[in-house]
Amino acid sequence: MSNPVRRTGGPEEAPVSEGCDHIDRPSEIPKPSQPEDGPHAKPARGRGSALLTRILESRRIGWGALAAALALPLVIATPYALNVMTGAALFVMLAVGLNIVVGYCGLLDLGYAAFFAVGAYTSGILAIELDVPLLATVPAVLVVTVVAGLVIGAPTLRLRSDYLAIVTLGFGEIIRITATNLEITGGPSGIYGIPGLWGDGPTDPALFYYVTVGVVAVAVLFAARLGRSRLGRAWRFVREDEDAAAAMGIHPHRVKLAAYVAGAVWGGLAGVLFGAQLSAVSPASFTFLWSALVLMAVVLGGMGSTPGVVAGAIAISLAPELLRQVQDYRFFVFGVLLIVVMVLRPQGLWPQRTRESARTGARRAAPPPPAPAPLPRRQPPPACPKSRTCGSPSAASAPSTA
Repeated sequence: MSNPVRRTGGPEEAPVSEGCDHIDRPSEIPKPSQPEDGPHAKPARGRGSALLTRILESRRIGWGALAAALALPLVIATPYALNVMTGAALFVMLAVGLNIVVGYCGLLDLGYAAFFAVGAYTSGILAIELDVPLLATVPAVLVVTVVAGLVIGAPTLRLRSDYLAIVTLGFGEIIRITATNLEITGGPSGIYGIPGLWGDGPTDPALFYYVTVGVVAVAVLFAARLGRSRLGRAWRFVREDEDAAAAMGIHPHRVKLAAYVAGAVWGGLAGVLFGAQLSAVSPASFTFLWSALVLMAVVLGGMGSTPGVVAGAIAISLAPELLRQVQDYRFFVFGVLLIVVMVLRPQGLWPQRTRESARTGARRAAPPPPAPAPLPRRQPPPACPKSRTCGSPSAASAPSTA
């Protein structure tokens, strides 16, 4: 007499008899096929860059440009050359300030010369009325330009695209016409006899150039750091998609107002240096042409790129002076050169480059993992052809007789 077949599973497992060997057991279910072992792919280290790209992305190029600017008076130190180089440095500061508004935040501003005029007139009036050097008026200029940015930007920055450009152009003309009609600003003649940075007495052109280059270098560095900050990332989010930025928790109006105020501060400080250089300011110095030229420098260099904006501002400010040999046709040649550059380089002379980490580059370059094989569907055990009660509990537990 043989022993009965014992159950090996839990109470939910179906009993199986000795005679039904053809029935598939749970342990006999085939396992999913594993991918064959092949050569493992090497992890990618990110996209490589050419030699020119590495040079342009190097941080040392900024220090090299600063060293070259400081060494220029040692090469040529004529009053005319120093005047032109100082004007180029002031133009760089204006372009960097407008780049915060246009390049970082994407706001088309056609009246940026208004803040330039506010800074120049505020410092000049305070220096003359209070008989103080221009450096003592810098805190007051900062306060006035911030207030001007809030007053002008609060009602206008709720507009977009072309409407914003038209309104900013109108405010720029309002500031110029107001300075023309007010008595405190000297009317159409402007104000004269503005003292130097340190008070009365002529300032050495070479010394003033070095001071201007130092202030502009600090302004450029601070603007670049501001663009990489948390506020700078918010500006770029608003520039790309304002509605998506609002959905992610960014307040678009406040962010745009912060960019407008920051640009106003840069323009006001440039106005202080402008008044110290000429010792006189007038409404004719703040026409729409200034705003157009500064915007041209930002677009030509590459919107959002601080090195590109610096290069574009230097090109715009020095090109008319270098083309004086063609006399009456210099502005015609200047316009043709601008058209050629924008056709060949629509993204700008030095466009902004997005950087990605090594992990992101490796993830982008690595092949996708193979999809797992689907598990086979478990089929119910077929009926035993020998007996109808082969798989029943009674048949499995009944003792068999010899």
